[in-house]
Amino acid sequence: MLPEVTAIRYVTPLREGGSVPGIVEADDLGTYVAKFIGAAQGRKALVAEVVCGELARRLELRVPELVRLDFDPVIALGEPDTEVQDLLKASGGLNLGMDFLPGSVGFDPLAFEVAADEAGRIIWFDALVNNVDRSWRNPNMLIWHRKLWLIDHGAALIWHHNWNGAQSSAARPYDATDHALARFVSAAEVAEAAAELAPRVTDALLREVTALIPDEWLLDEPGFDTPDAVRRAYTEVLSGRAATIQDRILLSAPPKKADAPPEWLRTWVEGKAAGSQQEGPR
Repeated sequence: MLPEVTAIRYVTPLREGGSVPGIVEADDLGTYVAKFIGAAQGRKALVAEVVCGELARRLELRVPELVRLDFDPVIALGEPDTEVQDLLKASGGLNLGMDFLPGSVGFDPLAFEVAADEAGRIIWFDALVNNVDRSWRNPNMLIWHRKLWLIDHGAALIWHHNWNGAQSSAARPYDATDHALARFVSAAEVAEAAAELAPRVTDALLREVTALIPDEWLLDEPGFDTPDAVRRAYTEVLSGRAATIQDRILLSAPPKKADAPPEWLRTWVEGKAAGSQQEGPR
């Protein structure tokens, strides 16, 4: 089970993401970024955070510590934003906390260098969990103590929103052409990462990771009788994907055939060129 803490002070909302997480202080004297069950993305975003975050940690990628966060909306009555208040009122009980990294800065692929082997491992991992939210527009990575940390996996595991089509969805290619780390790697580094990491994603490891999902977030899932049945579905999809996803990672977009210039532009350019030749040098 993930460590469990109780929020004792609501500090401030974070408005960078659509789910409006917030910074809270907890009874263990720690400070956490709270991901709320009442957000529009719902409980499946929190499930994805747990599965991806804890799987990444076991593959030796840096992810802030995750905790079960008990939240009482009463502690946030002073929050003046009515929209945030509605979110907090809908989030009483068990939520997810991510260790707050003080002094960290958002990763910018134009400002920071990343070693090719590390970039390859992260791209392969994102392909495994089908993380569509690590583009250069929104990297969802932090630099803390000069190290790269991965955050915000709530949009990954897209197939768990429709279990009936999970296998066919998981069989699709992973488009990494817009990935924030694509500029640092070639296909060779991603292949090396796959050779290293794929054998480590065993059924035993996946069972260990999915066991950390709270039962409350898996209850009443259509098509499943018990939380453990849902956990087995995650294990099955991720196990199959780990073995084959390397062959379906698209790192560069296919070249596009250049459109022919319009007739008026070609005529104008040719006329300018002819005029320049007639004038000669000045």
